[in-house]
Amino acid sequence: MTATGDGATAVLALVEAELTDANDRPAVVGWLQRLCRAAARELPANGVAITLMSAEREPLTAAASSANSVLVEELQFTLGEGPCLEAHRTRMPVLVPDLAVIERTWPGYAEAVYDLGVRAVFAFPMQSGAASFGVLDVYRDSAGHLSRQELTSALTFAEVAMTALVDAQQRPGQVEMVLEDAVDSRFEVYQAQGMLMVQLGVDLGVALVRLRAYAYADERSLGAVARDIVDGTLTLQEGDE
Repeated sequence: MTATGDGATAVLALVEAELTDANDRPAVVGWLQRLCRAAARELPANGVAITLMSAEREPLTAAASSANSVLVEELQFTLGEGPCLEAHRTRMPVLVPDLAVIERTWPGYAEAVYDLGVRAVFAFPMQSGAASFGVLDVYRDSAGHLSRQELTSALTFAEVAMTALVDAQQRPGQVEMVLEDAVDSRFEVYQAQGMLMVQLGVDLGVALVRLRAYAYADERSLGAVARDIVDGTLTLQEGDE
């Protein structure tokens, strides 16, 4: 890890001290999972998630501090709106200390995550020069601004996460492992979309809308619902959403 400075050194120490969970994935992905858990405690926050984003591929939630954080994070991509998308587009931090105030900006997202207990969200792009790797999102269950110290800490966690991804690119198989998950998940969504098109007698666009609507209503990720449809454990009927 090549991140430097006292702040980065402190963050690296926190991540290294973080206990490994049985569900942690190998290599850089597992390291990023531990970073998210360390960040959630240090800031403090109820959830932290890292999403990889680029112009060439669909967003992928690579790591999160908890299963609920994955759900909150992926709602942005299901609904097509939210701070993560805004931070990636503008390449600037998006700080939302009170979701109720900006409800009109992201009406679908704000309502959905509010129901899941989120009251404030802060998104920090992970970038180096012209290269953008994705976004680190911080969620809280109470409204309020980050303190100056917390803001600096969150920015440092994002910097360290970005540095880990840069370093991983130098080691064969590290980043490919993350992207392979994204390809597999996206392929399952495409499969489920095609199956729904046939089952419901609708076009592909409507099938994707129905898939997203069901995921949202059931408070599950799009990939998880798609996987159940492909496996045959879930069959959507007309009116299911």
